[in-house]
Amino acid sequence: MLHGLVCEWKAALWVLRPEHRDLMRQPLFSLKDMKRQLGYWSGDKQEICLNRNLVENHPWGTVREILLHEMAHQLAEQVLGLPDHGSPHGPHFQEACHLLRADPRASSRLDPENQQADIEKTHPEVKIVRQIKKLMALAESQNRNEAEAAMAKAHELIAKYNIDIVSHAKDRDYISLFVGKPALRHRREVYHLASLLLDFYFIEGIWVSAYVLEKSKMGRVLEISGTPHNVDIAGYIHDFVQNYSDAQWKVYNKDKGLNRYRKTDFAIGIIAGFRSKLESRYATGKKAREQFALIKAGDPILKTYISHRYPHTSKVSPSGALQDKRVIEDGIQVGEKMIISKGITTKGGFENRLIEHK
Repeated sequence: MLHGLVCEWKAALWVLRPEHRDLMRQPLFSLKDMKRQLGYWSGDKQEICLNRNLVENHPWGTVREILLHEMAHQLAEQVLGLPDHGSPHGPHFQEACHLLRADPRASSRLDPENQQADIEKTHPEVKIVRQIKKLMALAESQNRNEAEAAMAKAHELIAKYNIDIVSHAKDRDYISLFVGKPALRHRREVYHLASLLLDFYFIEGIWVSAYVLEKSKMGRVLEISGTPHNVDIAGYIHDFVQNYSDAQWKVYNKDKGLNRYRKTDFAIGIIAGFRSKLESRYATGKKAREQFALIKAGDPILKTYISHRYPHTSKVSPSGALQDKRVIEDGIQVGEKMIISKGITTKGGFENRLIEHK
């Protein structure tokens, strides 16, 4: 874990300008049992300390954000050199967060009540999102026609909400969070799922470097960015599709004895089938096509946020592999029947999602 913090600290430096990067001195790292603090930077000791419980029991993306938060304190002291009198999170700390692309509110993410209050405060369009959550609940109906109609209406409202905030230039904040786990290599279905999220759920995604704890090396993970509502919904869809694919694969492969490569083919088929269902909704009617054009155009302010957060990017592509077209076709048939509801959840990278119905 300490080695991971060192690796992440070094990787985070490369977003800084050379004159700032050269002034940052690698600190000591430690883990301590702390009741009130998630972490701290000590200029006297030249040390970054994180809460042991945080590192051991929370997703690595959360640990990384808290590390960046403490790095911002280090940057403010070592590089900017001017103390924020009376407030440790004053203007110089805020400037350091801007330079490091760190979230000054990172610690509030561990408090669900603060997180929800922040979302409610910064996004007054909560009425439409509550409607989306209710429709997700209706999509659990045993009546397939009713469930399909509820899911279709939920996606229609998701599109309406986003087209409204983009076309009317409404103020909005953005957050960035990991989906899935960091890995040295990702299976092909993970890239297909990432593409689905980017095409239909109003977020942007970047494959970023992140420490893989089990391998003690830096790997990659998908980080999605968007409004808090969209990130929560897209993260939920990501986990739902993965869990659905796993459950359907167990049924499909019960007496076949197929290997994990065929599981990848099956999952790719499910994603393709679900994609075709979403695309069909925008295939007919002038209004639907206009909506889809706006969806594909994206949010220009979000694109500016991404270009600031990651000024240097390169493309990555999954490696080619032999595929079983029959298994893919079987997966497509399953994916065409998939209905997104609020019923499947996982603990891990996405906690306290907005999909839960109240």
